[in-house]
Amino acid sequence: MAESSLLETHLAEGVFRLNLNRPEKRNALSLEMIAAISNALDEADQSGDARVIVIAANGPVFSSGHDLKELTAARNSADRGREFFDQTMRSCSAMMQKIVNHRLPVIAEVRGTASAAGCQLVASCDLAVASEDAKFITPGVNIGLFCSTPMVALSRNVANKHALEMLLTGEPCSARKAVEIGLVNRAVPPEEFDQTVKWLTDRICAKSQMTIKTGKQAFYQQTHMPLSEAYDYCAQVMVENMLKYDAEEGINAFLEKREAEWRDE
Repeated sequence: MAESSLLETHLAEGVFRLNLNRPEKRNALSLEMIAAISNALDEADQSGDARVIVIAANGPVFSSGHDLKELTAARNSADRGREFFDQTMRSCSAMMQKIVNHRLPVIAEVRGTASAAGCQLVASCDLAVASEDAKFITPGVNIGLFCSTPMVALSRNVANKHALEMLLTGEPCSARKAVEIGLVNRAVPPEEFDQTVKWLTDRICAKSQMTIKTGKQAFYQQTHMPLSEAYDYCAQVMVENMLKYDAEEGINAFLEKREAEWRDE
């Protein structure tokens, strides 16, 4: 286990676990925390043993979002905080995009509340499992600061009316409702939480990493393409995929009724 004042990382059996470790500050996404998460994502990318990433948090709150005390302190500068605000929002946006563009699948493991940019972090992950008592909220409207950057990730997960209800009212969304609207995959009781996450990570780790990387990248690339363009793009992806060793091995193993031996290539 590698530990810092802000983050814990642990790699075991292909699972790169990243725990936000600032519970006394409700795991707020300070500029330093954002950098720590970004660096950990790079570490996972460079690891030859990591096959899936899990983002979790210590304490009763997954993340309260941006550190409002840090942002408020920046108002004392000559530009009333503009440069620091810009740096924070750009750094956070880059980190969220790094999750989407990462070669590895990223799973959010949510216990407690995910608020504002914390909710954005969940929405940016490829999959999400929540405890039954978890809540998701974009409360910026309540303090005069609309959750515009969280809106980007949220609106790419759920239908417009569900996203706008959360954004315009600032009211919390229960874990069960989050499943219904597509923000998380599952909401489970505490006794089933670890087992559910392990079920997902075990199955992802067992697959060809070349195939997983190909599929994740193609999924996000085609999502916003017109229908015909998406089919053209994905058809070419499948052609290139078919020519890879693991596709040939996987198909042969299926036809020969045996387990595939992946080379991840």
